[in-house]
Amino acid sequence: MMSLTRRAFGLTLLGGTAVAALGTAPAFAETTLERIRRTKKLTVGTEAAFPPFEFVEDGKIVGYGKDILNVVVADLDVELTQLDVPFQGILPGVLAGKFDFVATSVGINEERAKKYAFTLPIAESTPYFIKRAGDASISSGADLNGKVVGTQLGTTTEQAARATDAKLKKAGGKGFSDLKLYPSFPETYLALANGEVDVVVQSLPNAAVLIKQQPGVFALAGPASETISYMGWVTRPEDKDLRDYISGVIRQLRDSGKLYAFQDKWFGFRMPIPDSGYLPPGAV
Repeated sequence: MMSLTRRAFGLTLLGGTAVAALGTAPAFAETTLERIRRTKKLTVGTEAAFPPFEFVEDGKIVGYGKDILNVVVADLDVELTQLDVPFQGILPGVLAGKFDFVATSVGINEERAKKYAFTLPIAESTPYFIKRAGDASISSGADLNGKVVGTQLGTTTEQAARATDAKLKKAGGKGFSDLKLYPSFPETYLALANGEVDVVVQSLPNAAVLIKQQPGVFALAGPASETISYMGWVTRPEDKDLRDYISGVIRQLRDSGKLYAFQDKWFGFRMPIPDSGYLPPGAV
């Protein structure tokens, strides 16, 4: 309807000779969402090393995020190609057009929110410290002076760890003796169990599941942040229609109770999902 209206407007103002000289009106660029619906094909990027959100089991990617993605794929009625991508390459990959959106849990912060379009949150991501079970020397972030801290490279938990280190030094302490960064979180857990690091910084839902699965190995040692933070999926800034579509599916799942059923299944507890207030100022 819009193209016909504009053409009619041009005929009224310019006359038929002008339209003949200009030719037909240029077609509007197809959006990513329109292409997905037209081709019936969807490609997403996932870091399948973040249980219970996304991980590989029996050769297949499964988890909380995959359950949500399955609903998106069924609603679009498309063929899915899911690429397993290291986290350090997943955000640059979506900007480069290697996949249509990021279907993996990405912590929302101010820097990222200015570069990428975040969906409605799928879970909380408040960072916590994990220690070895029975380690009485660590009960909060204040006890980390002189300790070796580990987390995943390029994540919001790395930022939380660095903020804690700076806070300790500002208070007159010596801060961490070392901050070790790993390609994936499973490697941080192994390092913690082996004594290579004293604590690991991880988001609360992941930490809670890890401790539930290995109660005699790991334990919580307090929050690494005073404010609640969230995780969402990511599209390119120009793909806001795709972002809004995905957010609509997540909202419907939440309002129907299915999202909380997924949380019960994978985490054993529920995390409220807000409609607003989760994006920092300046978000795209």
